[in-house]
Amino acid sequence: MESVIVLNDAIDTLAFYGVNNANILCLSNQHPEVRVVARGYRIKVSGPDAAVKRFTDIVERCQQVCMRNGSLNEAKILELIHGSSPESVTHEHLILHGMGGKPILARTLNQQRLVEGFQHNDLLFAVGPAGSGKTYTAIALAVKALKNKEVKRIILSRPAVEAGEKLGFLPGDMKEKIDPYLQPLYDALQDMLPPNKLQEYMERGTIQIAPLAFMRGRTLSDAVVILDEAQNATVLQLKMFLTRMGLGSKMIVTGDLTQIDLPGSQRSGLSDALNRLGNIKGIQIVEFNQKDIVRHHLVTHIVKAYAD
Repeated sequence: MESVIVLNDAIDTLAFYGVNNANILCLSNQHPEVRVVARGYRIKVSGPDAAVKRFTDIVERCQQVCMRNGSLNEAKILELIHGSSPESVTHEHLILHGMGGKPILARTLNQQRLVEGFQHNDLLFAVGPAGSGKTYTAIALAVKALKNKEVKRIILSRPAVEAGEKLGFLPGDMKEKIDPYLQPLYDALQDMLPPNKLQEYMERGTIQIAPLAFMRGRTLSDAVVILDEAQNATVLQLKMFLTRMGLGSKMIVTGDLTQIDLPGSQRSGLSDALNRLGNIKGIQIVEFNQKDIVRHHLVTHIVKAYAD
């Protein structure tokens, strides 16, 4: 099937196509089954009937956004493609409002499954590729639970495993050495909480961020506890972490089994836990995939290239 889309003549084509045609490239890359040729106000698209219709529909929605806002970008296109623009999912898929009133959304089907699973299970595993929103969605759920006073604290952890670097050669004391491993967790929190409130929570211990090794011996009650990058925890470390769960707590364990940085002699605790715990009531595994990737459009292709 071949179709020609004629853009509304009131639209700014530079804004619609983006700098260096970044927007139309994003649209094209997200619909690999169609061939797209864009010139001026005309976009010719060819391919299977259903794919052409999907592409045409998303272009129409992009036009509406561009005319309404006077601009269009790749992030907005990805939101529209995944059926998660703020206009269409404010009530159903909104998790919370972050900084500046920014809506924090469950953008994809598997992010929505994680949100739903959080309501019905005390332990969740979110497993999938980089950029699929596992950690970000998990932290949003934790912040929402804290704001709603469903829990008293949030505890975030990561294994401090070198991905090609040596921890001992980093400058500073132990905290300064560890902080770079935990920075992605800080970044997500800064999207969701005002700086003064986040600082207050950190100082009071309402939000705690610590390496996995610091969890030993603790009982984590009345909290949302998140372990990120769990593929880099050993079997014994992950067992230790999971058995920290106390009354009134929920745990979310995230990881990507294609990015294990453990020495070859050590087995990933995440892989082991998924095999052992998948059939236990109260535990849910949500498997993310390449369709959930909501970063730059090239991330999808990079993940796919390394998976092949």
